Amino acid sequence: QVQLEESGGNLVQSGGSLRLSCTASGFSLDLYAIGWFRQAPGKEREGVSCITSNDGNANYADSVKGRFTISRDNVKNTVTLQMNNLKPKDTAVYYCAKAWGCGYFTGHPSETADFDSWGQGTQVTVSS
Repeated sequence: QVQLEESGGNLVQSGGSLRLSCTASGFSLDLYAIGWFRQAPGKEREGVSCITSNDGNANYADSVKGRFTISRDNVKNTVTLQMNNLKPKDTAVYYCAKAWGCGYFTGHPSETADFDSWGQGTQVTVSS
C-alpha cells in the first residue's frame, strides 16, 4: 500500500524551530519528487516546499524562503522539513505528497493537483 506519513508537529513559540518528517511506505521514495504543503483553518492548502527526485533540487514558497530547508534521505525513505524562525502565520496542518516532479513550484494552491498519496498531516502551532 502506497502511503506517506508525516510526523514532528508540535506547539512552539514564535522564533522557535521544528523538524518535520515525511516517511514513505509501499514504494521507493527516490522515484518521486516530494512536496510539503500546509493548510490553516479556513484557508486553501498551499505549497511550502518541494524537492526533486533525481538531483534533490529544492524549491520554496516565498513565504518560507530563508527559514525552511527541505532535504531527503532515500536510504531511509524520508523527506525532512527543517523549520526555523517560526512565526504565528506558519500555524497549520502540514502535509506531504508525491509527484513526478516539482515543476515550476511557487506554492500556489493550484499546484496541489499535481501531487497525490497525501498523508494525514501533522499539526504545527506557533504561539506569539
